[in-house]
Amino acid sequence: MARFRTVEELRTLLHSKQLEGLPRLFLGGGSNVLFTRDWPGVVLLNEVPGIAVVYEDDHHVHVKAGAGVPWHAFVVHCVEQNWGGVENLSLIPGKVGAAPMQNIGAYGVEIKDTFQELEALRISDGELVTFDRTTCRFGYRESFFKREGRDLFVILSVTFRLDKAPHTLHTSYGNIQQELEHRGIQHPTIQDVSEAVIAIRRSKLPDPAVLGNAGSFFKNPVVDPLVLEAIRAEYPDVVAYPAEGGYKLAAGWLIERAGWKGHQRDGHGVHDRQALVLVNHGGATGQQVFDLSKDILRSVYERFGVELEREVNIL
Repeated sequence: MARFRTVEELRTLLHSKQLEGLPRLFLGGGSNVLFTRDWPGVVLLNEVPGIAVVYEDDHHVHVKAGAGVPWHAFVVHCVEQNWGGVENLSLIPGKVGAAPMQNIGAYGVEIKDTFQELEALRISDGELVTFDRTTCRFGYRESFFKREGRDLFVILSVTFRLDKAPHTLHTSYGNIQQELEHRGIQHPTIQDVSEAVIAIRRSKLPDPAVLGNAGSFFKNPVVDPLVLEAIRAEYPDVVAYPAEGGYKLAAGWLIERAGWKGHQRDGHGVHDRQALVLVNHGGATGQQVFDLSKDILRSVYERFGVELEREVNIL
């Protein structure tokens, strides 16, 4: 394993005789990765630091963050500065560099909503390349960097376009509004929204420092209206939201309805409060967790005719 904090250190590692010929795996926090085997080469940890304002006007501020900055620390910093736009993404694990790669999202907000640009090193020649929103080709939990650009670039920094007050808040998705009402907050700030999201996530999701998990293991599938209609005829309580191309179903609801919530086997299983999360209670291998995910995929398809897709990167 090797670490890098600057573009110069990264270029040195890429040309290192000691590491020559070894398969390379670039990692940030590794929170969205499932290892099914030992990595046969070198792991390069991206620890590029720093948060800085690169532009601002009366309404917006452009904030540049190093790819190695922990994502939640970046969100906390923005909220403390009263910069709005990422508060709904509080408490998501991982590093800033992985945020555009995954187009991370939660509670009605995605990275692409505040994304300005990123800087990445092209591995083939060591050149720095700037990507805007269009060239990143964001999709649902994916981007150019997870598809055709995979293993070709190393993200070094990301710049976000955030709002100054007055902010536009997104509180209608999930249980945010209910949590705010529970707290007696009628005129919320971005700090209030952030704290509500943190409370909701902590009530539903296990802390990876306590219980091994990679967060939401499956993507929410988008289905044709006719598919939703067929499911709703048998299951009137199906959870669905309008989305581009049809309706987005809640994968957690599908998995729970298929009987997997709280399932346990040989030291691993499905979380008992959120069926989207696969957990390692201790001693299970990555291959065992992967095999469990295969069983869940097959079960959901047999019951609902819906194919789930893994969100986690499998190695």
